[in-house]
Amino acid sequence: MLERYRTRRLRAGLLALTAAGGLLLTGCSGSEGGAGYSSDGANKSRGQAPAPAPAYSQGTGEQRDGENEGENEGETDGDRERTSSPDYLSTFALDVDTASYGYARRTLAEGGRPDPSTIRPEEFVNSFRQDYRRPDGNGFSVTVDGARTAGPDSGDWSLLRVGLATRPEEDEDERPPAALTFVIDVSGSMGEPGRLDLVRDALDVMTGRLRDDDSVAIVTFSDEAETVLPMTRLGGHRDRVHDAVDELEPTDSTNLGAGVETGYATAVEGLREGATNRVVLLSDALANTGDTDADTILERIADSRREHGITLFGVGVGSDYGDALMERLADKGDGHTTYVSSKSEARTLFCEQLPRNIDLTARDAKAQVAFDPETVSEFRLIGYDNRQVADEDFRDDRVDGGEVGPGHTVTALYAVRTRPGALGHLATATVRWLDPDTRTPHEESARLEARSFHDDLWTSPEGLQVAAVAAYFADALRGGDDRSTSLPGRPSLRQLSGYAEKLAKDREDKDLHGLAQAIETADRGAPR
Repeated sequence: MLERYRTRRLRAGLLALTAAGGLLLTGCSGSEGGAGYSSDGANKSRGQAPAPAPAYSQGTGEQRDGENEGENEGETDGDRERTSSPDYLSTFALDVDTASYGYARRTLAEGGRPDPSTIRPEEFVNSFRQDYRRPDGNGFSVTVDGARTAGPDSGDWSLLRVGLATRPEEDEDERPPAALTFVIDVSGSMGEPGRLDLVRDALDVMTGRLRDDDSVAIVTFSDEAETVLPMTRLGGHRDRVHDAVDELEPTDSTNLGAGVETGYATAVEGLREGATNRVVLLSDALANTGDTDADTILERIADSRREHGITLFGVGVGSDYGDALMERLADKGDGHTTYVSSKSEARTLFCEQLPRNIDLTARDAKAQVAFDPETVSEFRLIGYDNRQVADEDFRDDRVDGGEVGPGHTVTALYAVRTRPGALGHLATATVRWLDPDTRTPHEESARLEARSFHDDLWTSPEGLQVAAVAAYFADALRGGDDRSTSLPGRPSLRQLSGYAEKLAKDREDKDLHGLAQAIETADRGAPR
């Protein structure tokens, strides 16, 4: 009897500890992310929706009285507790990086298979044009739609798309002047074809296309860093920039930390009020000397970033590329990354897409999606693994978000399982950002109703299909052929290639043709 009593006490204690641990995890965890699907937990039985990023007083970030704060008549403390539950909230910092997709394409084209750790689905999805409605001023428009997935494993699953768009990019003559500090890797590994030669060509062409009131500085680094050209107005001085670019030669090892630190010091010294001040890092990111940890590198220039608002734009090159380090630098450096593998890509990046890469329309932008537990049983954010934000930090403007410029679109996809016969509200998506000049907070939201879901993903709007093809392709490269862990309704690579090719023809889009080719290449190299 005594032994059975002790056993019951032990079991009871373990159950209590488990319950307490669950409460702690619920209270302290961030949003649901790429690690897996949200559990169909306590909110299912309670039947209460979470508070979907409630309204706030413009300019103060404070909630309006009585809105989603439990001040409505008849609402109890228990109701407030249920509506603030984080179980059905997903919060993340915006990300416009595309380097993962570009590097994967190059790896496949050269007969390799991308390392799954370098596959970031959101960067595949955001590599393709979307035709979202554009806002009139700074900030974002919000579009939410979705469609049912197909296939034997689709069940009640759908793909939900949250689309954010900034205002169109301005004419070249209307954008603010730029003060760009180029930090260029001239280490020995940059001597291989497709690295420093590509950088030289792109910078030469770009120098000829920038405006006279733009400024350029050049810092090089190998085992040490050197400012070879201080901040220089281009009007009447383009030859100085061309000469500095032409003299770039590879040598020695890669002290990336010294390059970034010297680059920021040069940018601060040449800081221009009223201009877009940005550090542009061009490297294969194969750091092997000095600081090689992104957090340590950026901590040394933290004051420059915070006080002066200088953002970091990382441009990756090379078949052997330090993807993880470059991505971490950009995320922590209030910027973003891309990857180029040819002269045409580099010229397009620096010459045609320049306004999107140097100007800003939003700082510290974050998104929060609130799912309705009455209609949604499970959901999963596809990607954004490194951009998760705790739900309670959505309106904490001290918590870092993403920096976004004009002409950009940002897409987030969710795999969503709806309850049988679900009707009514499914989700509300809210984006919050700071004005790039005044740091005033702003928000915009959009709702999605169950009746708005399209019945079949592959007959839904083309933009949603494009996002789905890109996400499914990333999922295949990341998780292989294990259907138990893949996204619901994922077609075969051969089917995906067919969808991509049809979309490319319908939209007359060469980027989608490139996607179809990459999928075909992956399919040919896949194990049978």
